[in-house]
Amino acid sequence: MKKIALIMALVAGVLFTSCDLNFFPSDELNSDVLLQDEAGAAYIMDGCYAFLKDEIDFLGYASGNTFTRHYFQMSEFPADNTCLSSHTTDPLYEATAYAMTDNLKNVGTLWMVAYKAIYMANTVITSFEEGASADGDQLLGEAYFMRALMHLNLVTLYAKPYSHGRDNIGIPLHISTSNETITRAKVGDVYDQILKDFTKASELMGPSRGNKGYPSKDAALGMLSRVHLYMENWEAVVNTVNTMLGGAAPASKLESDFVALFPNAKTANETLFCIAHEATDTRGQSSIGSMYLKDGMGWGEIYPSNTLLYLYERYPSDVRYSGIILPQYLEAGTMTAYLPIEAQEGGISTGRSNMIANATPDGDNYTCTVDGTKYTIEKRTINGEYTEYWMNYKGEDLQVRVHPVMQNRKQIPIYYINKFSYQDGDPMLSSPIVCRWGEVILNRAEAYAHMGGKDAEALADVNVLRERAGIPAEGMFAADKMHGYASALDVVLDERRLELAFEGHRLFDLIRNKRTIDRRFPGAQPWEVVEPTYEKLQYPIPNNEWTVSGIQQNPTY
Repeated sequence: MKKIALIMALVAGVLFTSCDLNFFPSDELNSDVLLQDEAGAAYIMDGCYAFLKDEIDFLGYASGNTFTRHYFQMSEFPADNTCLSSHTTDPLYEATAYAMTDNLKNVGTLWMVAYKAIYMANTVITSFEEGASADGDQLLGEAYFMRALMHLNLVTLYAKPYSHGRDNIGIPLHISTSNETITRAKVGDVYDQILKDFTKASELMGPSRGNKGYPSKDAALGMLSRVHLYMENWEAVVNTVNTMLGGAAPASKLESDFVALFPNAKTANETLFCIAHEATDTRGQSSIGSMYLKDGMGWGEIYPSNTLLYLYERYPSDVRYSGIILPQYLEAGTMTAYLPIEAQEGGISTGRSNMIANATPDGDNYTCTVDGTKYTIEKRTINGEYTEYWMNYKGEDLQVRVHPVMQNRKQIPIYYINKFSYQDGDPMLSSPIVCRWGEVILNRAEAYAHMGGKDAEALADVNVLRERAGIPAEGMFAADKMHGYASALDVVLDERRLELAFEGHRLFDLIRNKRTIDRRFPGAQPWEVVEPTYEKLQYPIPNNEWTVSGIQQNPTY
């Protein structure tokens, strides 16, 4: 008991040390204390998982200041799935608007927590003997898993994608507890270590030692399939997923009820790993879900982008739309046109809001009157199958949303999102999923699409997800039924967008595939097309890190 009490005190020291991001040597644990004590190792790993969801004081901020909230916002909001209805003082705004600075609390907190979690994992790795016992190997595997996951989160947010070059500057690679010199390793070297760590984790672990908030062999393999995908090791992706399946049909790994997956993430078969939250962990207005939903106490300020909505609306029966996206209609009958125009606050352009006007049917089209001038809203058929509406306004061809009148915020129609809500009935509580079978199947689909000669296999994997989503047979894909898509890869990337929306994948999917980010839809984010090489897609190294350790700052900051 004395040994466990001492371990608890030392771990508490890691959790509550000052916010100096130079993580050597003040966070150092005495590894001799651990020896081969499985209870002590379990306590430290449990501390790692708790650390990801706990509110952390950083530069005087604590409320809502959690790794989990920041990660899911920082990885999602710079892409094209979401629109921010208006400017906010929350640092999520800077992530959305590419206005990041090196002293923002989200930028600094995520970095600090990730490296402290890495340090905690390293104390187990450097102190525990492999092969001593099955339980010990499980805990050692968890430590390798956590070290790999944190390095992956950091290198994807603070460095360029692997596909842009192995020799680009990466992040500090920390694989020991020694007081070593801090330097930024190359991106390729970081990914090589992540690959080794997830591989080792998969070899050491079996089933999880609890709910899906604890990693397992399959969780490590699932993450390994993602890393191979990011490294463009196409055959390795396929082999990894096939190993996971063990001959089982991909559909057998999915939850039949997609909507129920998210509030039940901790126990769902489809979940491979999540950040497990309990009822006592609810963050109310500081939760991830609070920005997506206003039910009792949420802010409800982030909505799906117009381009994502159009993609979902191709098949309204898609439960990823009908069960997750909640349009706030006011009237059923009166059709309204929402036309994106420049918005300003205090004389400064803040993206685009909407001009709202009644839409009058006119054959297949609509008309509306703006400032006494009558305009035609033209119905256009996309790929011979899908409907969109467009209008030429003051010489600019603009996509227009036409639907019944809705509640709006700053002239942006309100579509709430419930993917991070309703665990235990609490609208602000969830256990955000880090990796799940839906992603793993799409990892294989994308690998097939890149390999050449495997388009049929890629489309078959896509169809597994579409069938689960409730899309009718006519919406399935085949070589002779591409629905206007130019390639299987285009199909897969759109399917990843539909299936994994808001889960923190879209930004990385676009830039690693060297695709532009088209953000020409209403919201407080910039109205622009962003190139995948844009250097502000990578976050700045926190001020409290580079000014102390002297590591190189990212360009433009």
